[in-house]
Amino acid sequence: MTEVVTTDDGISGGRSLRPLSGLLAAMAVSLTGTRVSAIALPWFVLATTGSPTQTGLVAFCEMTPYVLVKAFTGPLVDRAGPRVISWSTDLASATAAGAVPLLHALDLLSLPLLLTLVALIGAARGPGDLAKEVMVPEAADRSGMPLERAAGLAGATERLAATLGPAAGGSVVALFGPLTGLAVNAGCFVLGPVIMLLTLPRGMGQAAENVPSPHGATELGYWKRFGEGFAFLRGEPLLRTITVMVAITNLLDTAFSTVLMPVWARASGHGPAVIGLTSSVGGIAAIAGSVVAAAAAHRMRRRVVFFTGFLLAGAPKFLALACHAPMWAVLVVFAVGGFGSGFLNPVLGAISFERIPRRLLGRVNALGDSLAWAGIPLGGLIAGAAVASFGLVPVLLAGGAAYFLTTNVTGLRPEWREMDRLRERGVPAQRPTADERAPHGDLTA
Repeated sequence: MTEVVTTDDGISGGRSLRPLSGLLAAMAVSLTGTRVSAIALPWFVLATTGSPTQTGLVAFCEMTPYVLVKAFTGPLVDRAGPRVISWSTDLASATAAGAVPLLHALDLLSLPLLLTLVALIGAARGPGDLAKEVMVPEAADRSGMPLERAAGLAGATERLAATLGPAAGGSVVALFGPLTGLAVNAGCFVLGPVIMLLTLPRGMGQAAENVPSPHGATELGYWKRFGEGFAFLRGEPLLRTITVMVAITNLLDTAFSTVLMPVWARASGHGPAVIGLTSSVGGIAAIAGSVVAAAAAHRMRRRVVFFTGFLLAGAPKFLALACHAPMWAVLVVFAVGGFGSGFLNPVLGAISFERIPRRLLGRVNALGDSLAWAGIPLGGLIAGAAVASFGLVPVLLAGGAAYFLTTNVTGLRPEWREMDRLRERGVPAQRPTADERAPHGDLTA
């Protein structure tokens, strides 16, 4: 890994910020287009078919390939290089997204064809998002920026797209119709590679260097590369514990946003408008948290920041709704929680980039991200069944307790000490592979 030369405030000493700013701009337009599509596509299906079932089926057909394909394309990202994977998958997504309004205008768009196109979009998005993520540490190196700051800016970019994208998508759909929203999505996928072409240095985002294995082989087949990433993740107690923890919190967050929050909004009489209000308050606060994290997180102790962020972002929102708190208090809880959540991704990103060797970054991150997302499809199903069986308040209390235990009591495990120890020792990102280290113990429940 290239040594990062910084001044006292973490800003590069004479290095250009163009590589990182160009990558973040490409991420921003891609993520914003995805958020616009998340409004336009369901509305298009609902408006043309009138079927909530088909609308849900379309969403399922996009997210399932996203998770599955992303899990298995890590070796390809490492082998071909994240830059090639990023622009090629973005162009594939643009083609599939642009085909939807075109085929509809020609009266050729059947439901099976729509589901196929949506599945192609999801299958291409997974590797594309992964490839951009993999390029963050190299962009930080070239810009002379600490990993926490670069990861914080990437997190702020994602939060900004998640906040502004739905608003832009809703406006475009309301003014021009859902097909225009899908065309905007396709345009964003085209714009991303153009930005990367114009801003990134020619040698950035190339394939990871082949490092000889203990047996002397330099070229590994796909499944051996995949197995090498799996073995590395299995041999990293801290990364495995983080993955399990985030998978549980993702499940709980999905249950909260898709079922518990809407049920509370209806039962309390506030109506659907409060869902958008709390989401906006939390999103804006999360952007602020990400910006602060980008500026100051590299000066803080990671473990304290990490668990404080989860303490603010997790259980309080469940308890506020369960206790029938007044609306102003609910908004305060969402604002404080959003601010705390803004600090999480910078810490997680820095740990990942430091502990995983560059040549394994794609395949390990692909596996870790996919495992962390594995509970998302189950969150709404579990929450819906639980509310039907036990009622809203008991499920909110149980969810808050589960969130607290998952994110705080698990912090007593010894591997969490590695969060700060690695940085204190100044260990660079290029660490030995799992085969070159003594194996660690298995993760226990």
